[in-house]
Amino acid sequence: MSGSTTRTYARIKVQLYLDDDIALGPGKRELLDHIDEHRSISAAARAMGLSYRRAWLLVDTMNRCFRAPVVSTDRGGSHGGGAALTPFGKTILERFRTLEAALDAAARRELDYLRRQLRPGGAAPSRVLDAKSAAPKRKRD
Repeated sequence: MSGSTTRTYARIKVQLYLDDDIALGPGKRELLDHIDEHRSISAAARAMGLSYRRAWLLVDTMNRCFRAPVVSTDRGGSHGGGAALTPFGKTILERFRTLEAALDAAARRELDYLRRQLRPGGAAPSRVLDAKSAAPKRKRD
């Protein structure tokens, strides 16, 4: 791969779970940002390259996981629908961003060290042996 550059980075990914559901994470944070900007789940989905159904399911998961709705919606129709972050949703989004920034700042030194230890030029070729050479030799009778 001569001439190509290798991108190295380190980051902390925060995800808030309720049972097996991801109540909030970076993707849902981005969706909330787009809903806040566009006032529409459909427009937010388009901005992220998601189907409307996928975006709606993500919003539904957030609304089911939190004690109060994060996003409120108005039904579509001849005048169109809409969506907006609730005051509770705005608070959750702000607190999540604060958490992400605090964790990133706290871990920056160690993440930078670990990133510098990555192999320049990309990963080394695999050293996994094929099944035949990795199999233990059998005793012959």
